[in-house]
Amino acid sequence: MDLRIVFMGTPDFAVPALRRLMEKKYPVVAVVTQPDRPKGRKRELQPPPVKVVAEEYGIPVVQPEKVRNPEDLAKVLELKPDLIITAAFGQILPKELLDAPKYGCINLHASILPKYRGGAPIHHAIMNGETETGVTLMYMVEALDAGDMIAKKTIPIEISDHVGTMFSKLADVAADLIEESLPAFLAGELEAVPQNHEQATFSPNIKREDEQINWSRSARDLYNQVRGLHPWPVAFTTWKGQPFKVWWAEVANEISDAQPGTVLRVEENGIAVQTGDGVLLLTDVQPAGKKRLPVAEFVRGRQMQVGERLGEA
Repeated sequence: MDLRIVFMGTPDFAVPALRRLMEKKYPVVAVVTQPDRPKGRKRELQPPPVKVVAEEYGIPVVQPEKVRNPEDLAKVLELKPDLIITAAFGQILPKELLDAPKYGCINLHASILPKYRGGAPIHHAIMNGETETGVTLMYMVEALDAGDMIAKKTIPIEISDHVGTMFSKLADVAADLIEESLPAFLAGELEAVPQNHEQATFSPNIKREDEQINWSRSARDLYNQVRGLHPWPVAFTTWKGQPFKVWWAEVANEISDAQPGTVLRVEENGIAVQTGDGVLLLTDVQPAGKKRLPVAEFVRGRQMQVGERLGEA
């Protein structure tokens, strides 16, 4: 195939798409990914997941600190790509690079555009209680996730799904979508559709305030918040003035007229907490300075009392 594809991606989400391209014998001449970053307690440099896969297939890897830097941009342009495919690369591409490939730059975005443009579409979709999401294959433009849409694939969000399960599912959807769409795209048989910008919503990267539980919200909303932040970066409240992470919770089938944030029960099956509407049962928690604990283990070893208020300074 007389074609030069450059694949740009960084986290686990991008891995199945890259693998699928290689399995289907597409000519990926290079992978562009983020630099190695220090991780863990020892702060040892770790390669991005996409780099690991690229090296497995013997694909050259370029790791620009910022692809907009003239020197880094030149390295990518020297690859002479006919097509750039991106998936969660993590940087905005400059116009010079967007204009370089014959077939343009196309991106696998983990939402049904124009909803949830931005860096955390999966988190926000779950936190907002959406019942479906998907992946959009789109042209890249200078504006954030605003390019014309080439193809879409939709899947349900089950009530038990969380960020971890949906990342895995959507990564596979992205791989399926690129496999199904690329032959027709390269043949010029797919007509891109402009987005309705008036319907656009945004999903910026998660901030600390997004993680904090507001007990005046409903139990259902808080359940969606917990699962929309699981297993990263994790929702939290405060207990005795210290951060108290809530890794998992359930909506309890009970009614109370206590003040929001009040601890109603402390039992091995969960800590029942009053919300603005309903009761939330905390089942997997992490006190400040301690490891993550199933609630039964936490309850046996710590003195949380019925009537205490979570979320108070």
